[in-house]
Amino acid sequence: MGLATSPLIALASILALTACARPQFPTKTLYETANSFVRLEVDPTVDAGKGHSHPVAITAEQVAAVLAGIIVEEPVTRMPVYDDLSQPRRRRAFSEGEIVFLSPLLATALGVATPEEVVTFYQTQPISSVRREVTSGGLFVRGEEMHVVLSNYRATTHYRADPGVADFTDDRMTPMKPIAPQEGTLEFEPKEFQVSAVPRGLARLFYWDRRELIVQFRKLAARPLPPLPSPPSKSANP
Repeated sequence: MGLATSPLIALASILALTACARPQFPTKTLYETANSFVRLEVDPTVDAGKGHSHPVAITAEQVAAVLAGIIVEEPVTRMPVYDDLSQPRRRRAFSEGEIVFLSPLLATALGVATPEEVVTFYQTQPISSVRREVTSGGLFVRGEEMHVVLSNYRATTHYRADPGVADFTDDRMTPMKPIAPQEGTLEFEPKEFQVSAVPRGLARLFYWDRRELIVQFRKLAARPLPPLPSPPSKSANP
């Protein structure tokens, strides 16, 4: 008698494939403070022999052009209790300060990443004595296209509880995983440089509800960044 195929068997097969895949873990830290970091991590969605186009020669100004073009559009209906109504429904994902801060770090990370690695970023800031918001995600390059995953955009979460009080997942360890389902959509401006995101192969198992943009970054005009401050000059007197 032949074996019958059931949803349980199919689910078990998917779980088995997921278990066999490499976990995502940090391999190199380029910048880290208590509130932010930029790291390289192993990308579990990379198929054998089909890695990313890393390392890649890219300038901070090219990365800035990508970050400046990312638009977040919130749902038409927003709840005053859960949503920040002080922000416009359609707005840029990254502020000028965030673009200036992140662009050089992300460009450096892409320049040293291996084909099996993804660049991750993380920023958090307090919004009350017990709550904070998190913006995190990752990016990688395939050919002439940059993939930007904005896993968390100002996602609200609690501070970690004292040991033994509660079991909270450390969102610093999972920058590519959403803290909660993210409402709204991501777009890129100018729209002609945005490519449709369609996951293939093993990447489908790790796609979750992630919000991803694919941008033809080589075709974008570089976005100038303010010069870094000069180091203080040494006095001529001994």
